[in-house]
Amino acid sequence: MWRAEGGGPIPDMKALPGRMSVRLRLTLLYGLLFFMAGALLLFVMSVLMANILGNVKVIGFGISDAEAAELQRQFVEQTMKQLVGRSLLALGGVGVITLVLGWFVADRALSPLQRVTTTARRLSESTLHERIALEGPDDEIKELADTFDAMLERLGQAFDSQRRFVANASHELRTPLAINRTLLEVALGDPEVSDDLRAVGRTLLATNARHERLIEGLLLLARSERELTARTPVDLAEVATTVLEHSARRDHDYEVAVQPELTPGTALGDPVLLEHLVSNLVENAIKHNREDGGELWIRTGMLEGYATVQVENTGPAVPAYEVERLFEPFRRLNADRVESSKGAGLGLSIVRSVVLAHRGAVYAVPRPGGGLIVTVRIPPG
Repeated sequence: MWRAEGGGPIPDMKALPGRMSVRLRLTLLYGLLFFMAGALLLFVMSVLMANILGNVKVIGFGISDAEAAELQRQFVEQTMKQLVGRSLLALGGVGVITLVLGWFVADRALSPLQRVTTTARRLSESTLHERIALEGPDDEIKELADTFDAMLERLGQAFDSQRRFVANASHELRTPLAINRTLLEVALGDPEVSDDLRAVGRTLLATNARHERLIEGLLLLARSERELTARTPVDLAEVATTVLEHSARRDHDYEVAVQPELTPGTALGDPVLLEHLVSNLVENAIKHNREDGGELWIRTGMLEGYATVQVENTGPAVPAYEVERLFEPFRRLNADRVESSKGAGLGLSIVRSVVLAHRGAVYAVPRPGGGLIVTVRIPPG
């Protein structure tokens, strides 16, 4: 039953043109124009041929005028029938060939647009320096590509300005924080300081240290969002080994059993940024772990052609809908300010920025029983 409401055939037919690709629509348009032009040509040719055949006289001995007129009518009718029939067959055959050729012509005409689409899909904050730079006649498609390049130029300038502001502001804030830390350490080193002032000084020193970590995180975030100018082969297993050695020397709030499963996996990128990436993953997994007998697994190697590092930890349960938000700056699993003492909320956002700068991918899923599993894949070296 044909219906105009709900999901009936009529709405589906109306929506059909919107579902077609531009290439298919151009092909059908080429074919339709050819058939219309062919039909018009066939009609004109038929009229002219009928007019010509109508002037043909049948001459014979012993034939009356009526018989001659009948023979002429039959001749014109048979000739026109064969002419129109064969012309329609020829029109259909050439029309099919025209549709095939139209498909390739449409693809050729749309290839510059496909180049624009491919570039737009590949771009990110760290690759805004790329341009389409379309060459060819000064037509509408080249104008579109040039407009897109101009937009990329403005976006690149805006992102560079933002990064410079963050970097400059962070550098300006580091000096007073370093002065505060020095003054507090000198004051706490005085043996005549009272216990109350000593407690206040330690609290201020801890707060100052947290602010310093925040500033360092902002500087690293601003640096990781820039396009890499130099790439070298880096073995993620060696990076993970170095990070674990440095982490073992630092004091943590509670002990976490680390279980490394390291196999060679060479990535192409910045060694310093990759070390920060692995370090942030490990530190994040240690900070957000169980206080009584927590565990941490770190794995490196090659997976499906990509250099891969995976960090898995025990800890509080992480809802699946909260995982993506953890990669945003200053996002934490718990919004309570008490949890902010564990970090500035930049660890995973720095990880994502470093991964994007290396044109890789990062995935995170909740671990059954609590905790998180973060997997990073970097193009191989």
